[in-house]
Amino acid sequence: MTVSSDDPAGRAMPSRASSRTRTAARLKGTLLPDDRARRLRLFATGLLLVMAVLFFLARQAEQGGGSPAWGFLRAFAEAAMVGGLADWFAVTALFRHPLGLPIPHTAIIPENKDRLADSMAAFLRENFLTPQVVARRLAGMNAAAMAGGFLADPRGGEGRVRAGAANLVADVLESLDPEKLGGLAKGALRGQLARFDLAPLLGQLLGAMIADGRHMPVIEGLARRAALTLEANEELVRAMIHDRANAILRWTGLDERLANGILDGLYKLLAETVVMPDHPLRRKIEEGLEQLAHDLVHDEAMRARVERMKEEVLANPAFAAWLDAVWERGRAGLLKAVRQPDGVLSGQFGASLGELGRALQHDARLQLLVNRFARRTLVGVATRYGGQIVRLVSETVRRWDARTVTDRIEGAVGRDLQFIRINGTLVGGLVGVSIHAVDVLL
Repeated sequence: MTVSSDDPAGRAMPSRASSRTRTAARLKGTLLPDDRARRLRLFATGLLLVMAVLFFLARQAEQGGGSPAWGFLRAFAEAAMVGGLADWFAVTALFRHPLGLPIPHTAIIPENKDRLADSMAAFLRENFLTPQVVARRLAGMNAAAMAGGFLADPRGGEGRVRAGAANLVADVLESLDPEKLGGLAKGALRGQLARFDLAPLLGQLLGAMIADGRHMPVIEGLARRAALTLEANEELVRAMIHDRANAILRWTGLDERLANGILDGLYKLLAETVVMPDHPLRRKIEEGLEQLAHDLVHDEAMRARVERMKEEVLANPAFAAWLDAVWERGRAGLLKAVRQPDGVLSGQFGASLGELGRALQHDARLQLLVNRFARRTLVGVATRYGGQIVRLVSETVRRWDARTVTDRIEGAVGRDLQFIRINGTLVGGLVGVSIHAVDVLL
């Protein structure tokens, strides 16, 4: 809240702070800056009224033939009133017309708002935003070491940067439309997969597996799975042989013997494939895998076939549903990770920041590079954007209405202005006493 006076009694302007903030401050026993300014304003006005009362009392006593000391008190109070009123007029005239009277050269700040904006912009340009000033101020500054100390402190900079970065990532993820963001991410992934030549990669992976012998467990697993499948469907195989046998075989029972022989042969073949590394069937499978690896890399027909299969998978609704689920799990996991202050992701990021801070503190070469980069960057910013920053300040102040400018400036210096009124009252009184003393002595 900004409080100002339009008269010696000091009328309060409307509050600009919320009642909640003011109530909380008062419950804590603290005063807001505008409360302190208001109290000083009331004190200055009260002091002026006290001087007026003292003046009339001292004058009555002096006229009644009292002690000569009453003359000194009258002179003090009279001059104090003059000084207090003069300083009240000067302070009030900065922001508004005293007593509402349109006296020339009053309400100085509201009437000269645009000129004030230009002056502020010129001051900023000449003292802060010229390349020479920026370079001179940065010449003796070790920005890298300062940043390193800030980042290396786990209770200070590193923690604040880590928390700020985590909150930024989480806020960005939560603020963006999940469907649009997910659509962009899934579209980008789908596009990359569509452009990716899958067949050569599969061929190279298969060739590497064969060269390292990592295909052996796969062959053994396939043989075991085939044996289990055959065992589970043994009756189906017997029925197929029985149905295809002629009447003579069925009448003599040879179809059962034939089925038993076929099944026993298959079980033996699969078992030998599992336990014998040099089994012919295993070797045939290896040769087939080697040929497949070669064709995936060099055979255009095979590569085209794999490409068609890939396109069919990408166009399948089941793949789209799987991609949606992956995106949602990834997004939820990332949000959870960045929201946890003691999580793995946060800890790794914090450790990296700490290492960077220590390097900036102790690595002289890194400090030189960072400081040089910082100076060049800031001088470049001042050179390229200094004029725009100055115009932004000027245009912003110009857009403010006169009341806003008045309230902000008065809120910033209100207490000091009231001390001017108090000092003016007291100094005026001392001057009055001095003049009266000289008059008495002469």
